[in-house]
Amino acid sequence: MPLLPSAVGQVWYVAFGSNMHRARLEYYLAGGRPPGGARTYPGCRDARRPERSVPVVLPGSLYFAGESPAWTGGMGFYDPEAPGELWGRAYLVTAGQFSDIAAQEMLWAPDRDLDLAEVLAHGRARLGSTRYGRLVCAGALDGVPALTCTAPGGMGDLALNRPSARYLAYIAGGLAEAGGWEAGEITAYLAGRPGAAGAWSPDEIAALVL
Repeated sequence: MPLLPSAVGQVWYVAFGSNMHRARLEYYLAGGRPPGGARTYPGCRDARRPERSVPVVLPGSLYFAGESPAWTGGMGFYDPEAPGELWGRAYLVTAGQFSDIAAQEMLWAPDRDLDLAEVLAHGRARLGSTRYGRLVCAGALDGVPALTCTAPGGMGDLALNRPSARYLAYIAGGLAEAGGWEAGEITAYLAGRPGAAGAWSPDEIAALVL
């Protein structure tokens, strides 16, 4: 992993899966194993909490595919080229913290800063073939770049898969914490995401949201 240009200070980390849930994100920041989790996270070199968080809506789609070793069932990915909207929660963090969060998503050691030059210049950067191996810049909030990581390919490159109840509950909780949506809106949003649509009924998801 090459080094980060020193000019980049803060970024918005846009979470769209379980890391929208603040308690879940804490394990990426401070390290440790979540209750009932299958993985121990090393944490960030800088474990400070984000300065702010805000709800965001991005063009594209959340979808569930592959098989999560931590949750079982489909993992959440973002396809910025797909039609629709992605709802997320943006956290204001340092560029180093974003590097370490992304590294943990890619199952790398969080021990150095990523080179963000390509993603900031072109909106996309592929760092590897591992899950979440592509960086996406979704523009800027208050003049600060908004970045996330997702699968190297698009929605059509992975087999859709039903997400687990626990995973959906964390995502629903994170959307509620973000403060941009009511319970009924969250239910309808998750029930319509590829991989969850048809595999989970709106009533089943409503029970998780509540």
